[in-house]
Amino acid sequence: MTSPRTLGTTGISVGDTALGTMMFGQWGNPDHAEAVRMIHRAIDAGVNLIDTADVYANGETEEIVGEALEGRRDEVVLATKFGIPNAGDPNRQGASPRWIRLAVEASLRRLRTDWIDLYQLHRYDWTTGLDETLGALTDLQREGKIRAFGHSSFPAEKIVEAQWVSERRGHARFQTEQPRYSIVNRAIENAVLPTVQRYGMGALSYGPLAAGWLSGRPLAESNRAKRTPHVFDTATPENTRRAEIVERLQAVADGAGMPLPHLATAFVRAHPAITAVIIGPRTPEQLEDSLAASDVVLGDDVLDAIDAIVAPGTDVNPGDMYHTTPPSIADPRARRR
Repeated sequence: MTSPRTLGTTGISVGDTALGTMMFGQWGNPDHAEAVRMIHRAIDAGVNLIDTADVYANGETEEIVGEALEGRRDEVVLATKFGIPNAGDPNRQGASPRWIRLAVEASLRRLRTDWIDLYQLHRYDWTTGLDETLGALTDLQREGKIRAFGHSSFPAEKIVEAQWVSERRGHARFQTEQPRYSIVNRAIENAVLPTVQRYGMGALSYGPLAAGWLSGRPLAESNRAKRTPHVFDTATPENTRRAEIVERLQAVADGAGMPLPHLATAFVRAHPAITAVIIGPRTPEQLEDSLAASDVVLGDDVLDAIDAIVAPGTDVNPGDMYHTTPPSIADPRARRR
């Protein structure tokens, strides 16, 4: 069902649709048994890349994934992430060697596995040198606890810097980037995706439905809209414009004879830099719909119509960016005499 692609230069083959698990557990679907069945259904349908993170539902999601993979571990490429602040302790977050060692051991226990195929730094850590981070990750790779490592939501300049540090310091290198990418979030087309291609990295994009904006359902029915209503407040100028754009995209989808979420997911998959699109269903029905979109291919006429609505390289709302804010602009002391 999903076309195989190589994950960067790792030699690991993955399908072009991956299962994201953020909605499994208290953040979305608290029914563990149903979540396990959904993971099994995805694997049976040909999805072989499962993506999770230690921060999802405060570790509960990794426990669900671990339960689901009992007896099926060899069938999947297992990816998880680390680095998002945990429990407010400054030493239980980020990318320091100390925390990396503690975090990976905790993830291995929750996931009930001896190794992680792809271990990803969830956000760039402005307080830890890349040399320190890469050294710790290289050690884990040599020990066999991880097979490869990557990062998520890195700006292009930090992707380049990390590759440079690996070469100069003799470390293994980041093999993947996990960026947010959708029809209404296209800024990464400017530099991030070309940089990923330049270094032969894999790209596992998340958010193809833009947190529910491109789901084809009323925004009020979105699980995220209920948790963060301000993000979907159509009274703001940014969201008023986004709602108008979604209506125009719906018309393009109707003209192409497909649901809007199928159009949205196929758009992301069409970019040559994208290795796999991470889908993030909360319910079995959403999973089935996402799986049905896996074979959709958009013609140039449809892609041109999308470009006419949302220009390449632009974000409809620049405030959507998920990368961390550098201290150079976050801390007034860094920009004032």
